Amino acid sequence: MNLFLLRHAIAVEPGALSGASDADRPLSAEGKKKMRKIALGMKTLELSFDLILSSPYVRARETAEIVAHEFGSVLEFTPRLGVGGDPATLVAEVDARARGLTNVLLVGHEPQLSKLISYLLAGNSGLSVTMKKGGLCKLDVPRLRYARSASLEWLLTPSQLAHLSV
Repeated sequence: MNLFLLRHAIAVEPGALSGASDADRPLSAEGKKKMRKIALGMKTLELSFDLILSSPYVRARETAEIVAHEFGSVLEFTPRLGVGGDPATLVAEVDARARGLTNVLLVGHEPQLSKLISYLLAGNSGLSVTMKKGGLCKLDVPRLRYARSASLEWLLTPSQLAHLSV
């Protein structure tokens, strides 16, 4: 399976919306604009997604919706991709939901995505991985498990993806 991990795009700053919780912070206007360019860059790479799983937090959901719209992909949500979600439980859920699929995209938050990448590549959280907002990682995963089970194909910054859309 090809497992793609996408960090949500730029969101409004915490506290910018009176009374809104962290989970309710939407993408900023700039974040939406950049994410559309990133999605076009992803299309230039001729990617496809059998399933997009996203955090239910508004900023991740809006990011995933932009990609799902561009690709015509199935979009589902899981709280395990939310802030503080348990990565071992997430891996078990993804394995169950994505069995038999070729290309799966996870949309979530930092530091959870970096830690997940580290576990899948090294079997521990010791790798230093930086996922910028709107950054995309591709892992080759012959058999998904919460251990060393993947190979890094690439890790692209949002700027690299956006430049592909030009």
